[in-house]
Amino acid sequence: MKKFALIGAAGYIDPRHMQAIRDTQNKLVAAMDPNDSVGIIDSYFPDAAFFTEFERFDRHLEKLKRKGEKVDYVSICSPNYLHDAHIRFGLRYGAHVICEKPIVLNPWNIDALQEMEQETGCNVYNILQLRLHPAIIALRDKVQQAPKDKIFEFDLTYITSRGNWYYTSWKGNPEKSGGIATNIGVHFYDMLYWVFGEVKQNIVHIHTHDRAAGYLEFERARVRWFLSINAETLPAEIRAAGKRTYRSINIEGEELEFSDGFTDLHTLSYRDILNGGGFRIGEARAAINIVHQIRTSTPAGLVGDYHPFCRLSLADHPFR
Repeated sequence: MKKFALIGAAGYIDPRHMQAIRDTQNKLVAAMDPNDSVGIIDSYFPDAAFFTEFERFDRHLEKLKRKGEKVDYVSICSPNYLHDAHIRFGLRYGAHVICEKPIVLNPWNIDALQEMEQETGCNVYNILQLRLHPAIIALRDKVQQAPKDKIFEFDLTYITSRGNWYYTSWKGNPEKSGGIATNIGVHFYDMLYWVFGEVKQNIVHIHTHDRAAGYLEFERARVRWFLSINAETLPAEIRAAGKRTYRSINIEGEELEFSDGFTDLHTLSYRDILNGGGFRIGEARAAINIVHQIRTSTPAGLVGDYHPFCRLSLADHPFR
């Protein structure tokens, strides 16, 4: 049985890490979050120590280490801009690290963390759960079996509506979240790279507070993409049905169905890591490069091959 510590326990994704630790028959011994609305821990590890101050969490883990009860893994679900620092903490402590995406915000952070891996002998793993989704695995197999000169036409649309709270939280601050493309899109870019190969071209058409869109050309695909957190960008039929999320992957005019199969992907990720596999930090480099380029590019506007949703009216920032 491996012992885990968790940084981040009050967020949306954190319970999936708790479930993965439990379902792989391991133990969460300590968790830290500045917010104390963490009753969900009772459903998984009611005996875990909990801290709202990082310094007390650090001291507790150090005590365990000196008693010969060091944790084996530090799992990280903190805000995006803190991932780099928290990964460093885990490595210095002497534990392997499992970190939510995006693993870092900037490509050069990966280089420094890989150096720390070498120095400490501990590994950093990224949760890239779409690589474990059966429908995405099947798509990758289809691409690899196609003629080598086949270039696939691909449209990616992902709209996940968020209220005004989003802009007040760290997620609405591009310096902390990396912006829309990083915060809600990084795992899709990783999936595209994993399925279609190296990036050849990256054009940004729109990048505002509530949406981003562009064109990506890979070795085996031409991809038009659109991401949004604005409910007004949902297709009319989706809004009429009272739904607030829309996800579409269209390849060669056919819809790829992958709505199901998401609930246990974190558990599969943990199991893979614990069995000697997992996606090391270097695996995330392509997606981090993509989102960094998107974040630092000047949008081109509606020119070239852009996603049709780009024609939707732009919205004012609610707090400006």
